[in-house]
Amino acid sequence: MKVSKEYKQSLKKMRPSIYKFGELIKDVTTHPATKRTVEGHAQIFDAAQKKEYKDILTTKSCLTQKQVVRYLSIIRSADDMIANVRMKRLMFNLTGTCTGGRCAGFNALNAMWAATYNMDKDLGTDYHKRIKNWLKDAQEQDITISGALTDPKGDRTKSPSQQKDPDMSLHVVKKKDDGIIVRGAKVMICGVAASNEIFVMPGTGLKEADKDYAVSFAIPRDIENLTVVESRRPSDKRELEEGFDIPVDIGGITQAYLLFEDVFVPKERVFMCQEFAYTLEAVMNFIALYRAAIGGCVAGQGDVMIGAAALMARANGLSEKIFREKITEMIINNETTFGIGVAASVLGKKHPSGLWIPDQLLSNVNKVHVGKLPYDTKRLTQDIAGGIAETGCLPSCGDINNQKYGDLLKKYLKANCSGETRAKIARLIEWLTIGAGVPGCMHGGGSPDGAKLMINAKSDINHYMELAKHLANIKEDIKVESKKK
Repeated sequence: MKVSKEYKQSLKKMRPSIYKFGELIKDVTTHPATKRTVEGHAQIFDAAQKKEYKDILTTKSCLTQKQVVRYLSIIRSADDMIANVRMKRLMFNLTGTCTGGRCAGFNALNAMWAATYNMDKDLGTDYHKRIKNWLKDAQEQDITISGALTDPKGDRTKSPSQQKDPDMSLHVVKKKDDGIIVRGAKVMICGVAASNEIFVMPGTGLKEADKDYAVSFAIPRDIENLTVVESRRPSDKRELEEGFDIPVDIGGITQAYLLFEDVFVPKERVFMCQEFAYTLEAVMNFIALYRAAIGGCVAGQGDVMIGAAALMARANGLSEKIFREKITEMIINNETTFGIGVAASVLGKKHPSGLWIPDQLLSNVNKVHVGKLPYDTKRLTQDIAGGIAETGCLPSCGDINNQKYGDLLKKYLKANCSGETRAKIARLIEWLTIGAGVPGCMHGGGSPDGAKLMINAKSDINHYMELAKHLANIKEDIKVESKKK
């Protein structure tokens, strides 16, 4: 497996294809807009070499029996899935933010592993063989893979084929003997700047009229005719500055729009092409994996928020014990999402392909909690920290270190510690609760409303009523007339 230096070198060798503020980013490892997300992902490589993290971050390949990073493995058991949830929590602990340039691709790979198996079995295709060969090579090179599902969509009341502009979802425009040509876009894709390749799959279930939109493949991030536009909003101008205004140099999050202008995808890298009947299954696989593990992500950042809140209490001259009730609430929030993710993992089932799929009901319950509890943790962090971390009144790092008046600012910022230390804690809390450190809790991996639809679909109300009738010894069949709309 690579170490961080080798990983960064692999990114430096890639053709520049990423833009931000109208500028072509020539080196993602050094450019201020992308270097922090690269540093965050680089930590995975070095942490995987450490004894204390090895069981969480690495596993044996089911294809070669060699030790590989877990992000390039197939989840084959409940233990594998629990390790995935723990891994997401660990990476937030180490970086303070998202390393989505590996986890979304990891989930997409696993989702399509089962879908390709079923297509080959039912249709006689060779997609599963292709994905195996591709994965062997990916493991050998220890590459970083981002995942791309979300399409622009256009008018939400219309299917992809009904849109005035057919490019509002990524689609196949031409099939050739040696591959396919695709056009369209994938949007709001996490961690692309830190990735070597992009794993693309459908973002929704499709019908026959939309079969050209049923497409999955893996491509190098710098492939010809693909333009990447970094889209994450800067926090004033601080994103491009040095110093503690961006409090974490070891992690950061980026989002991107991927613009496909007739991109050619070689046949051996295509894992679905017009097999619309298998799109819903693939998406459901992704949802189960992603929504179970995201509970570990937000718990990991919640751990850091608890620590930052307690530090600020002490910096203000107060014991964190004064805020014990609030800190306890934060701990409960963290362990709720983490614990539901573990429960979804344990109660999952094995697909014939070997993939372990978490329990769909609990995975979606977790997504609903992830859309609420982390925000409550952020509110409590701000509450404990006081106005210095929440109101936006903290002077910039440049001002605090200004030769003319910086010493005065430090004087008036100090409390139970130096003014600079107190400012660093405040900026970290701001970054974690309202800044770039915030992960996609609400809509990352789909919306809470979408998760609720899945919860309703997976819950049998009639079964619950039969349980109640049995205990109350009710024999009468109670019905209500459906009201006409």
